[in-house]
Amino acid sequence: MSAGPGLPALLRPPFLTEEAARAKVQAAEDAWNSRDPERVALAYTPDSEWRNRTEFLHGREEIKAFLRRKWAKELDYRLKKTLWGFRENRIAVSFEYEWHDADGQWYRSYGNELWEFDEAGLMRKRLASINDAAIAESERRL
Repeated sequence: MSAGPGLPALLRPPFLTEEAARAKVQAAEDAWNSRDPERVALAYTPDSEWRNRTEFLHGREEIKAFLRRKWAKELDYRLKKTLWGFRENRIAVSFEYEWHDADGQWYRSYGNELWEFDEAGLMRKRLASINDAAIAESERRL
């Protein structure tokens, strides 16, 4: 997901069409699948607020540190996001992602996110609820 005022109008609120909301969700999915904390963090406001499981993060530096820790633990991470709903400057998504730990145990993580954007299209609030399920490698879908 690109950052800043240079975002195409389709990726900035208000999200008036399903096409616009789906484009924003796809941009987020693509960025997260890059597993590049610097790239991902640029999609958020400098003072962005997150709730991710039991962690509460504030600002891009904490987001980058969190993502570095996440992807050091969650190996071969692969994510799929699905639009759940949208209105004005807010989008709700469901998602699942798969990863394995250093011992080779695979997991599928499921959840929902609520997103709120500023006028430039940067995410200023992200609330995520996530659950993990151990899976066999043969059960992978992503």
